[in-house]
Amino acid sequence: MIKNLVIVESPAKAKTIEKFLGSDYKVMSSYGHIRDLKKKNFSIDIDHNFAPIYEIPSDKSQLVAELKKAASQAEIVWLASDEDREGEAIAWHLFEVLKLDPARTRRIVFHEITKNAILNAIEHPRDIDTNLVDAQQARRVLDRIVGFELSPVLWKKIKPALSAGRVQSVAVRLIVERENEIKNFVPEQYVRLTADFIAGDRTLRTEFSHRLPDLDVAEQFLRQCAVSHFSVGDIAVKPLKKSPAPPFTTSTLQQEAARKLGFTVSQTMMIAQKLYEAGHITYMRTDSVNLSSLAINTISREISDNIGAEYLNVRHYHTSSKGAQEAHEAIRPTYIDRHSIEGTSQEKRLYALIWKRTIASQMADALIEKTTIDIDRADASDAQSSIAPIVDGRFVATGEVVKFDGFLKVYLEGRDDEETDTEQSSLPAVKPGEVLDLGNMTAAQRFTSQPLRYTEASLVKKMEELGIGRPSTYAPTISTIQQREYVERGDRPGAKRDVAVLSLRKGKISRRTVSETYGAEKGKLIPTDIGVVVNDFLTQYFPDILDYNFTARIEQKFDDIAEGKLPWNSEIANFYKVFHPVVDNAMSMRLEHKVGERLLGTDPVSGKPVSVKIGRYGPLVQVGEGDKDEKPRFASLLKGQSVQTITLEDALKLFDFPRLIGEYDGEDVTVAIGRFGPYIKHAGAFTSIPKNIAPEEITIDQAIELINEKRSEAQRRVIRTFDDDPDIQILNGRYGIYIAYKKSNYKIPKTVADPAALSLEECRQIIAAQDAAPKKPARRVARKK
Repeated sequence: MIKNLVIVESPAKAKTIEKFLGSDYKVMSSYGHIRDLKKKNFSIDIDHNFAPIYEIPSDKSQLVAELKKAASQAEIVWLASDEDREGEAIAWHLFEVLKLDPARTRRIVFHEITKNAILNAIEHPRDIDTNLVDAQQARRVLDRIVGFELSPVLWKKIKPALSAGRVQSVAVRLIVERENEIKNFVPEQYVRLTADFIAGDRTLRTEFSHRLPDLDVAEQFLRQCAVSHFSVGDIAVKPLKKSPAPPFTTSTLQQEAARKLGFTVSQTMMIAQKLYEAGHITYMRTDSVNLSSLAINTISREISDNIGAEYLNVRHYHTSSKGAQEAHEAIRPTYIDRHSIEGTSQEKRLYALIWKRTIASQMADALIEKTTIDIDRADASDAQSSIAPIVDGRFVATGEVVKFDGFLKVYLEGRDDEETDTEQSSLPAVKPGEVLDLGNMTAAQRFTSQPLRYTEASLVKKMEELGIGRPSTYAPTISTIQQREYVERGDRPGAKRDVAVLSLRKGKISRRTVSETYGAEKGKLIPTDIGVVVNDFLTQYFPDILDYNFTARIEQKFDDIAEGKLPWNSEIANFYKVFHPVVDNAMSMRLEHKVGERLLGTDPVSGKPVSVKIGRYGPLVQVGEGDKDEKPRFASLLKGQSVQTITLEDALKLFDFPRLIGEYDGEDVTVAIGRFGPYIKHAGAFTSIPKNIAPEEITIDQAIELINEKRSEAQRRVIRTFDDDPDIQILNGRYGIYIAYKKSNYKIPKTVADPAALSLEECRQIIAAQDAAPKKPARRVARKK
């Protein structure tokens, strides 16, 4: 008989909790949800109030049986899944599927996995919050309706296997619209004016307070300055305060980990989940910046004892983000006196970031003294000359000196604007009226910058600002749009341009031209051709689904359902009443051209039209119209080419493939372009051409080298084969030696000293043993909604 059975959703969490509870408690894991909507069916009963139709996946059957058995033997079952909507739904599904007795069931929640938190939760159990469950069901059902009804429209009108989602499609729209802004951006010229003045043996670096419109005006101004006197004008000294950023929410942690650590959004959440489950930090899905009074007290003690009492400034933060959910705490260390932890390098770095941010949030402001020095200019012949200046403005020097570092001693928040700070940290001591000598004055041609593409972190920030998605959905959404190949994370090399620079030195003006790179970006989210075409189609025919305000209103309705203000079924019914007829209309409409198709011109050889479009396997060029008499010709686009920008000339070059480039071992070597990119065909074998080699320029020597590399790799991979059973192979893979049999892989036990010496019979025994073993459910680290 089990006295107490505690069920959590992850084995790592179970392992940590087990350490805090005595022998009277058994802790088991549900490995996430034990049931969900059927994968391949609509699974929503529209005629019965949109009731979801759930199933227990086959890989969870044995686990459910084990949980049922343990629950039937327990005096009390404690449902200890996470305290958010998804966790509440997991607890509810466990209660329903395991047919638990309400009198012997307790729901407990905690936002950190510490002994005190667990014991306190056991002392204060509560009922399952059906409002939170309803909110989760509403999101799940609505997303299933949108995905199941909208995706077939894309299959029919664009290409098979596409998908649409309520939040993912809006995220793609943000990225596509930013790309359109960049394409339509027209840079405006201006001139930036800087000057170095000599004050004794020191240099005073200044910048002109206004931009100049062009180089002609700049040159006239420099000529005036060549015969001018300069002196120190007003000196203003102002005290400034810089305050620390609040503790981390999910969104700000994702953004800061990207800026400071280079982590992707999903990577941050995966590492944060491990830290949480190991008991190192509080719950990592939160939009609250609040800290408990206990946490504030321990942080205050840490600052006073180890940094200094003068650095302490207790602060109480309040959440202001749109639609903030349940009243969690901010993300913080569970034990503030642990400055570091044991773990992987990534876990240590993320923990250190959370620790510093948490400590800094309760520290004093940084006190800064900002000095602004204006430079007066007068004509050399007459200080009171009535000659009108060419431009308004004056040279200004600014500098900052930190008088008290405060929270800066520990932490400074990162920035997304990618601009450098041009201020001097300190300025030379000067007095009003002091005469200055002009050292060098520069007028540099500049151009306004195009909008920046989104990073994963800045996209999260934008989604949060618009009220799209919630802490639990940011990472899955951004991962999904990349997995669906609507968006890719990549670099843009930028382009070169010449800019003119005028310099005034010792009364003489010189001119030079320098080359600069502009528009270069790294690690940015860039829409693919398919992403652009899908977005344009959905925006035109389903404007409400792609509307930012509509999506935000839906999120607000979920919040209202979670608070018990709205019945979830009626909200789904209201949505479906409007949405379903629009889907039916889109399915039945006839389009003159395939969605995304663009006519490039006419093939000069055949006289047939040449167009570019999205095909079954991606973007392609088509020559001909596909009439009954003659089939059209097709060619896939190369990496870096786009449906939006490819020219007729470049499109026709694609039909130069396949091309024969020579012979090797008595067999032809040809280069072709296929579904997965360019490749070499030789002796019935295929070898991919790497990205750094252009398929139209590859030589026979390069091709032979690639062919031989692949042959050598294949030989190293195959360790042993068996003539009596060719389906069984012992192979060397990325993670070590394993057995391959009929498209399945089998791990070789550690007790086998020499895997290469395994006999055929021993291989069969290993295969049979692993086939007979119960399948463990895959651990779910990041939940997808």
